[in-house]
Amino acid sequence: MGEMEQALEALVAISSPSGDIEAAERTVSVCEGRLPPEAAVERLQCSSPGHAQDLLARLAGSGRARILLLGHLDTVFAHGDHVELQRDGQRWRGSGTVDMKGGVALALALMGWLAARPELFAELALLLVVDEEWRLAPFAHVTRFEAFDACLCFEAGEQSETGEERVIVRRKAAGTLEVTARGRAAHAGSNPDSGANALLALADAATAAAALHDPGGPAGLSVVPSRIASGGAINVVPADGTLMVDVRANSEAAFGEVIRAIPASSHGAALDVQLIRSWPGMDSRAACAELLGAASRRLGRPVLAGSRGGASDASHFAGSIELTIDGLGPRGGRAHAPEEYVNARSFPERLELAMALCEVMPGVLNRSPGAAAART
Repeated sequence: MGEMEQALEALVAISSPSGDIEAAERTVSVCEGRLPPEAAVERLQCSSPGHAQDLLARLAGSGRARILLLGHLDTVFAHGDHVELQRDGQRWRGSGTVDMKGGVALALALMGWLAARPELFAELALLLVVDEEWRLAPFAHVTRFEAFDACLCFEAGEQSETGEERVIVRRKAAGTLEVTARGRAAHAGSNPDSGANALLALADAATAAAALHDPGGPAGLSVVPSRIASGGAINVVPADGTLMVDVRANSEAAFGEVIRAIPASSHGAALDVQLIRSWPGMDSRAACAELLGAASRRLGRPVLAGSRGGASDASHFAGSIELTIDGLGPRGGRAHAPEEYVNARSFPERLELAMALCEVMPGVLNRSPGAAAART
């Protein structure tokens, strides 16, 4: 636990919002200093332009499994909102503690444990990216790892309502819509009706999109207008503006329904809709059932399969790596909020879970015709 606590404290001490190159380099340096000495280190071009390079560390083993450990080093907090690690009993508060510097600390500990057990893997890779929280470009690293047997991602862990350990094997697809309004300025007092109000048009667009919000429906569609910007002077009809809409669904196909629901114009202003970010969903429930069952027997307690609405880089790998499991990080809460925290007691519990998965994985792969076929 001591090494994970030290790694967490060092990482959370660095304010690392997406896009800050100097901060990203500092977090990468912290991680490099905690890698097994025999690890081969590479820096990979980040998916997002203008960012620091991502970190890849690799170990060669004598076993069969090719395992990818996955995490990210960036956070959503601006520097002025950053909170360093604060301990209050078992609740440790700080920016990125649970999303996901705590998970990175745990992944580093797992890699160190595996380094002493090379019979459990043929190749072990740790990929830490610096742009997960606000990436609009396509994810750059999928093909590099498409022949791997397992992807273990260390986003926040969780328990069931009755206290059993739970991991994430199903996630919704996630998208971001940008709605642009082009209206016409006018004096708000002397001739307001000669203008075309972009702000009102965007409000109509937000209302039309949000009317489709139905997370309990067959498509699992959630639609959340999340940001609007329009207008300048207080006495001018706004001539332009933008609206951002967060959409989640069981399939990316549902995003088109939201786009079609937004009118082409409103209040005399033209509206243009662009899907500027689209992440796939993941569903590895069937593929991971045997692995989770074997890990449960190894631990002597159940490991349950769960789902989550939030997006994750694990979803990008799930299409080519059958055994993709997320939510392996420590438990906590209030991610993306000033009160974000991690449960200190959960670090050794979740590390034990990840160890069990790696210990039973060779046996599961030996019985998997799908894995054998993928290698031929």
